[in-house]
Amino acid sequence: MVRIDVMADRILRLGRRSFMAGLGAAALGATMPGIAASPGRRRLLLQARAGAFQLRQGRSTPIWALQGETVDSGFRFRRGETLEIGFQNDLPVAAVLNWRGLDGVAAAEPLLARPPLSAGGRENQAISLRHAGTLLCDIRLLGDGQARPMPARPLIVVENEPVAVDRDELILIEDWRLRPDGTAIAPGVDPTDTTALYSVNGLTTLDIAARRHQRLRLRFINGCQRAVIAIKMEGLGVQLMALDGQPCEPFPARNGALVLAPGGRADAFVDASAVPGSTSSILLHDGKQARPIGRLLVTGEPPFRDTALPPASPLPSNGLPAQLDLKGALRIDVPLGGPPSGWMRPSDFAASAAPAFRARAGRCVVLALSNRGDLAAVFHLHGHHFRLLDRLDDGWKPFWLDTLAIEPGQTLRVAFAAETAGRWLMETMATDWAAPRLVRWYGIE
Repeated sequence: MVRIDVMADRILRLGRRSFMAGLGAAALGATMPGIAASPGRRRLLLQARAGAFQLRQGRSTPIWALQGETVDSGFRFRRGETLEIGFQNDLPVAAVLNWRGLDGVAAAEPLLARPPLSAGGRENQAISLRHAGTLLCDIRLLGDGQARPMPARPLIVVENEPVAVDRDELILIEDWRLRPDGTAIAPGVDPTDTTALYSVNGLTTLDIAARRHQRLRLRFINGCQRAVIAIKMEGLGVQLMALDGQPCEPFPARNGALVLAPGGRADAFVDASAVPGSTSSILLHDGKQARPIGRLLVTGEPPFRDTALPPASPLPSNGLPAQLDLKGALRIDVPLGGPPSGWMRPSDFAASAAPAFRARAGRCVVLALSNRGDLAAVFHLHGHHFRLLDRLDDGWKPFWLDTLAIEPGQTLRVAFAAETAGRWLMETMATDWAAPRLVRWYGIE
């Protein structure tokens, strides 16, 4: 077992000795599609179907993919739009859309508001894009132990206000376990005799070209099934602007590195300040080794502008509360790892199961997340983003998260404002390929 902080130290061995514990924080050769339906409404057609993914030159592996259909090439939507989704399941097993970063849309909640869609089934739903940010959608909730792995799909909701960047790039990182014959296995299966492989935007390595003094917004997504990863951009100043889709007070990533739990997202501003012709490596560390996954290349073209841009201002707020009432909060212990303690596999989930807790709308909720297992555990909260509290509950970190990695034996406390009524899932899993994904639910009334 390699601790998350030790893993980060290894990728930062040029100087950094610690990082923010548990910091939770493209697409498969295609883009997430959108079809304009009417002003303020967009149409998105999604299909779960068998496909193939090229992981190595000249070889591909069968997958179950979430594909999009569109008449244009746009995959970005705008805050405030309503997304009308048509979903068709052409897999031989049931599937359900699972969203990450989609706050306050109870009608889209998998297993609770939307039961799994049977093989051959079709359904329609409408969701309101209340917040700008980097989101993720997949069909992995029922994917453990299935015949094929299921890649994730990003969804970008852009701000209505202008953002001072020159380019906006998506970087989706996913992990695979390959058998000797080249086929990939799904999580929840013993990975013995398989080889770990990582892809970035569907490639084994990615080159990003930029002109000098050009500012890039890089949306990093950990689309891995189970791995906590550290990403380091050598020799570059990396300014973190948003975590898990929510804006934060800008702060520098130490030595250009950031850590993401599975499903975590981080928006970073990177200025191409090096001299033309220079190259900066992008490294990934998964707790075992560092490996190059890409490069940022400063081209020999004339500079984008004469001088570098000034320090970035915060991204426009999504309207989450500035303060949380911790004194009057409902406090709940949520054990992770060890005995199930109310957690169950998604395939065994029943909406009639007892909730982990219920809270009144508008009340602050504090969750004490205690990892009683032998491996780092990942926790994901549906429906709301939370603050990571300081050790004495006398304050919180200056960012919002929806995903967190927790070390064995560690207890972390998080707080959120229960602003939207509904029934919402919580997910957890150990950071081991064979470990099951587990769920519970909570209610806001």
